[in-house]
This record gives sequence, structure tokens and C-alpha cells, in this order.
Amino acid sequence: MLRFLIRLLFVLVIAVAAALTAFWIMADARETQSADALNLPESRMIETVHGALHVLEDGPIEGPTVLLIHGSVGWAGLWRDTTMALVGQGYRVVALDLPPMGLSDRGPHMDYSRQAQGLRILAVAESFETRPVIVAHSFGAGAEVEAMMAGPEAFRGGVIVAGALGLGQDGAGQSLPLPLRWPLLREALLASTITNPLITKLLFAQFVYRQDSITPDVVALLEYPFQRQGTTQALADWLPSLLVPPRGAASSDPARYGTLDLPIALIWGREDTVTPPNQAEALQTALGGTPLFWMDSTGHIPQIEAPDNFHAILAEALASLEEN
Repeated sequence: MLRFLIRLLFVLVIAVAAALTAFWIMADARETQSADALNLPESRMIETVHGALHVLEDGPIEGPTVLLIHGSVGWAGLWRDTTMALVGQGYRVVALDLPPMGLSDRGPHMDYSRQAQGLRILAVAESFETRPVIVAHSFGAGAEVEAMMAGPEAFRGGVIVAGALGLGQDGAGQSLPLPLRWPLLREALLASTITNPLITKLLFAQFVYRQDSITPDVVALLEYPFQRQGTTQALADWLPSLLVPPRGAASSDPARYGTLDLPIALIWGREDTVTPPNQAEALQTALGGTPLFWMDSTGHIPQIEAPDNFHAILAEALASLEEN
């Protein structure tokens, strides 16, 4: 019996390894496009000391600037509907790709820490002629706060949408689980999950309350930059910065928020299970009672789940910043 179980375990290990290898090969076959080939008409590269950063830009050049930052595994294109709504209100809108997502420069030795991403945002903001309001979603909110704390003079204010900030958490002394420390295994796991088009919709649906919002059009929009060469490998390099809390990040320290001298507003879904409502309340307290706009019957991605309601609330949030 023991011999049988050992053989069965061996067969299962071989089967799993074969499946992961197959998904890895399929990912390599899918990821064939250069970043340049994937550029859209509104694409622009902004040269910074942190590399060339891709943005999608629209709206009147003389309008007040809004800088949009995506969440994890997202990219600038996911703000498409929000960009259109803001442009219709007279804003100049710049949606940024934080590497290795989207079409910005990336490399095997690039620093993907929250602090480094914040410096990229700051460099983009400083390249503008006017100070932007920055609007960031989920994982992008950590980089947003780092940018505002590092260079508050570069911004007019900020809006945090379902921010995944991990207040009070520090990654000092923490590391990835042992199996994920192997880059090749991380690549194989990502190829079978995140960049696998067979389950994109299923994974995306785990983050929303309104399941009908994950339409084929939204899925196609999310997957668009996954065609880029080396996407799975780049995401495997980035994954530790997502799974391990940042070390010594100012944005993780609740006490630092009281020193942030910029108007900030929060937007949160009441049904958010990724960054639950109690995290919004804790952040509001850390910010000294800043405006908090709730969205009913909405989960973690309000700009996709309920775009019309989100855009109306975002307009309120932006107006509240001007009052402060």
C-alpha cells in the first residue's frame, strides 16, 4: 500500500510539472508582440531617470490634469471609460503604466518596490507643466502615497480608490514561501493562472461584487498588454513586491499620514472583500477624517463594476479637493 501511494504521488508530481511546463510554453508562444507594436494612438513615452514610462493621454492640454494609476496586473487602458468621462468634464487625463505592467520599460533587475514605483509617479508628475491630481486604485495607491509623501509640491491632491495599503504592516524579515523563491516556478505558476487567457475572466471575477461587469470587452482590455514579449517572466520578477509587504515604506505607517499636507479623498465599495470597508475607515482616521465616498453594491473595482456611479462620485471627490 505504501509503495502504491508513493507511486501515485510521483505520478501526480510529474503530471503537475508537465501541466505547468505546457502552460509556460503556451505563454511564450502567446507573448510575441513588442511594446511599440502595441502602442495606441493616444500612447506617449515619458523619459525619466527611472526609464521610459508609457502613458495614455487625452483631453485638452490646458485643462486641469488628472494622473490615473492602475491596480495590480492592470494597465493604463483599464481606465478607458474613466478617461472618457473626465475628458468630457474638461480634464486633461494621463493614465500611467507602472512597470512591469502595460507598455513601460522593464527589465530583469528593475526595482519594483512600492517606494521605487512612487518615484516613477513623481517623475511623471514633475514632467507636467501643471500639478496633477493623482487618482490611484488598489495596489497603485501605495505608490501614489509614496509619491505624494516624497514630493507633495508636485501634486494638487489625491484620490485613493480601494487602496491596498497594508497600514501597520512591514515586510522586514519576511520573504516569499520557499517554492515561490524559484523564478522559474513563479513563471510557470503565473503562466497557468494570471496570464492564462482560459481563466482570466474567472480570476477577474474574484475581485468584483457585480459579476455581470466582467464582460468579454473588459476581459479583452485586461489581456491586451499580455501579448507583449516576456510578460510572464516580468510579472514573475514583480510578484515578490506584491506578496511581501514593503520594507520601511512611509505609506505603510499610519502615523505618517497625519503629516501629509495635501487634500485627499477616498472612494470605496461597501462590498469590497479585497480591501474591506474597515480598511477604508482606518485610512480615513489616519488622514484625520478626510472625505470618504461609499459605493453601495460594489466591490473592489468600482470603476469597472459601476462606471456611471463611479464617475459621478469621482467628480464629487475631485470637487472636494478643490474646496480644501
